[in-house]
Amino acid sequence: MNEKKKGIILHKTLTFLFRHGRILLVVFVLCLPIFLLSIDFHVSSSSKNRLFYDINNVPHRRAALVLGCAKYTHGRPNIFYRNRINAAVNLWRSGKIDAILVSGDNSRKDYDEPTTMKSDLVAKGIPAEYITIDYAGFRTLDSVIRAERIFGLEEYIVISQPFHCRRAIYLAKQHGQNVIGWCARDVKGYFGIKSRLREILARNKAAFDVLIHKQPMYLGKRESVTYKI
Repeated sequence: MNEKKKGIILHKTLTFLFRHGRILLVVFVLCLPIFLLSIDFHVSSSSKNRLFYDINNVPHRRAALVLGCAKYTHGRPNIFYRNRINAAVNLWRSGKIDAILVSGDNSRKDYDEPTTMKSDLVAKGIPAEYITIDYAGFRTLDSVIRAERIFGLEEYIVISQPFHCRRAIYLAKQHGQNVIGWCARDVKGYFGIKSRLREILARNKAAFDVLIHKQPMYLGKRESVTYKI
């Protein structure tokens, strides 16, 4: 193809984009929310019949995975964190689990989610020997995959808010795990709405991670979990 023909093709392409660019932009803007919400619904539907809100209906599983978050946000107590800790305590006291794995971010020396979670669980009466720490739960994907590959959990209970449990269960199912969710009390108002909107993007990212076979940042050697006899 000579330079003249290349120039003609380029000119036609630019002309088409100039004339129809606004139409294409409008179509994109209209279709993007539909696409994002479709993925959101797909991820959410994976948790059908796997979420529990009544402690009496939760089946016994050997272990629970508590998904981490910061204890404080902007200098104030994080309600999401408090509710997850309380949910884990209720599950333990009800005899529904025999061990707890706390998984969170410990990427900096001055920031240690899982150790803080363990300390608060121990303060509420759960024996320290039955609480195992995963320091490399940087993302939900990392926590879920490592729960099985590093800590040997096969059938376990995820503990978090309902919206978060749905994504964790989706990721677990995509990696061949049999997981259910014990829902911590949700947060209403501004923070609840903000988290729900962010969750739409998080679920789309989770689906993309599954598509590209995303792996945890760290794996490492196997570690043992101590179970109450």
